[in-house]
Amino acid sequence: MELWYTEKQTPHLGITCQVKETLCTKMTAFQELAILDTLQFGKMLVLDGMVQTTVQDEFVYHEMISHVPLVTHPNPEKVLVIGGGDGGTIKQIIKHPEVTRAVLVEIDEEVVNTCREYLPEISGGALEDPRVEVIITDGLEYVKSCREEFDVILVDSTEPVGPAVGLFTGEFYQNISEALKPQGIMVAQTESPFYNGDLIHSVTQRIQKVFPLTRLYLAAVPTYPSGLWSFTLGSKVHDPLKVKAFKELDTRYYSPELHKSSFVLPGFVRELMEEK
Repeated sequence: MELWYTEKQTPHLGITCQVKETLCTKMTAFQELAILDTLQFGKMLVLDGMVQTTVQDEFVYHEMISHVPLVTHPNPEKVLVIGGGDGGTIKQIIKHPEVTRAVLVEIDEEVVNTCREYLPEISGGALEDPRVEVIITDGLEYVKSCREEFDVILVDSTEPVGPAVGLFTGEFYQNISEALKPQGIMVAQTESPFYNGDLIHSVTQRIQKVFPLTRLYLAAVPTYPSGLWSFTLGSKVHDPLKVKAFKELDTRYYSPELHKSSFVLPGFVRELMEEK
């Protein structure tokens, strides 16, 4: 008997994968968690019925949320990640030799522990790196009461439902700005331009009110709704379109050429960002 998993990406559309084996299912204090081994994408992390990452395509998302801001910043020594309990973003961050401290703040300890057990290839042991500190707490409260400043802050959140709702508010972006150094940069994942246009519009307006420079960029992530994914960058000083020196990085998706081209937006995406 064939077993299939369907994620309902919109009320009218779903993505379906054939499942080889269900490796883990549990209810955490915050959400329903599952690890599925699929024939198409390999092992997959699912939270509250939504695909978060897979071993086959995780590198696209994790490279793009990390390397664009870390290459844009001239000296990203201290980096904070809100969410991202699978460790994939941390894995990319510590590829930058300038990074001396990387803090991962995850609200759900079960996500970190379960991904360590079932998806170790995604973090690649990065969470054990001596530069990395994992803190289990609410990212909203951590940023609000943060007593240290960071060069780069990445919001590697789930969709804006449940515990992640507050990670898309203007107050949160203001708190991020205050937790950043004078040359700081933030990036947040901001969903699909095809299915989440209203969210992209509202997030753009909120970040623009806080940061002097706001830019949106795109990447192709097959398992995310529509396959086209967006990231929104807020910067106090540095423009990702004016990077002069690119680093040699071990990547499969990100490159200097892609860094530049990811900011070339289709007309309908530019329209989503405009003030109505």
